[in-house]
Amino acid sequence: MADIDLSSVGKTFSGAPALQDITTRFEDGEFIALLGPSGCGKTTLLRILAGFEAPSTGRLRIGPREMANAEAGTNLPPEERNIGFVFQSYALWPHMSVRRNVSYPLEIRRFSKAEIARQTDAALASTGLADYADRMPSELSGGQRQRVALARCLVSDPCAVLLDEPLANLDVALRASMQGVFTDFHSRTGATMVYVTHDQAEAMAMADRIAVMDQGRIQQFDTPQNLYERPKNRFVAEFVGRGTVVPVQSVESGGDALQAQVLGAKVAVQSAPEKGPVSHVCLRPENLTIAETGDLRSKVTRVTYMGGKYMLETVTDCGARLFAETRARLEVGAQLGLTITLPWAFSED
Repeated sequence: MADIDLSSVGKTFSGAPALQDITTRFEDGEFIALLGPSGCGKTTLLRILAGFEAPSTGRLRIGPREMANAEAGTNLPPEERNIGFVFQSYALWPHMSVRRNVSYPLEIRRFSKAEIARQTDAALASTGLADYADRMPSELSGGQRQRVALARCLVSDPCAVLLDEPLANLDVALRASMQGVFTDFHSRTGATMVYVTHDQAEAMAMADRIAVMDQGRIQQFDTPQNLYERPKNRFVAEFVGRGTVVPVQSVESGGDALQAQVLGAKVAVQSAPEKGPVSHVCLRPENLTIAETGDLRSKVTRVTYMGGKYMLETVTDCGARLFAETRARLEVGAQLGLTITLPWAFSED
C-alpha cells in the first residue's frame, strides 16, 4: 500500500480548466472520498491518479515513485502503476467466467498457474464470491458483478484502489449493502482507497476523510464530522448536509462565546478564531429548537416524514428558509417559534 502526494496538479481541456492547483496528500491506508457536483473535477482527478490522463501542470507521487511530472513531460502508463480501478460500468468480460475475469490480470503478467490459482481464490474469498467462481457475468446480480470488478482489481495486490462511482447503477437497498462490502474490505486489507461520488451519504458513511470539490478545486478536505459541523465556506455548508447559510448582521465578543446578530436575533455562535472575522452562519436542523418563545417566527411550508421524525421546511417573516426536526406531525401553514442554538460561523471566501 502507499500514500499519494499531489503537488500543484492542474488539468485543462481545450484551454478550459478542469483541475486547478490541487496540492494535497492521501495517507497510506486511508479511505478517501472525492465528493462534489457533476463537472467539479473529481473524475478527472481520479483518472490522473490512474494514469488515464496526464496532468497539465504539477507532479504526482504514489509511495516512493513519481508517477507524473508535467514539467518533465513524464507520465507512467496505468499498467506500470500497480493501481486497481473499479469502474461504474463494471467492465467485465462477458465471455469469461467469474474466476477467469478475476484471474486475467495475473495471466497477462505471466504468473505461474499455482500463483494465479492462489491469488484468485484469495480475491474471490475476500469478496464473498467463492461459490460463484464458475458462473458467467450474465448470471449475476448487479451487486455480484460489482464484487467481481472489486475482486479483479484486488487480485494483483495494488498499492491503491480507485473507485469511480461504483454504486451508481445499483438500487437503494443494494447500494447500502455494497457500502458494507467496501468498508469491510478496507478494514480487512488496509488498502489506500480513493472513491469518487456525488452522493454525500455514501461519502459520509464510508470515508475517513472527504475532499469536497467545486470548479476544479478542493474547497475543504476534512473528516465527515468536521465538514458537517465546521464548514469552511458557503459552498461546503450548503453542499454537505441540510442547512441554510445566512449573513451575520453584526458581531461582538462576549466572554468565551462570540455573539452575533442573525436574522434579527442575538445568538452565541461557534467559529474558528484563526480564520478571522465571521460573515455568515450555517443553520442546521439541530441548531433550531421549536419553542413558542423562540427568537424567530416561522411558517411551515413543507413536511417530510423521515422515519420516526418529521423534517419541517419553514420560512421566517424575513424570508429565510430554515429546516427543523420534530417528532410531532405539524401541518403546512402552522406558525412556529424557533430558537437558534450555537450555529457554526465562518468567513466567506
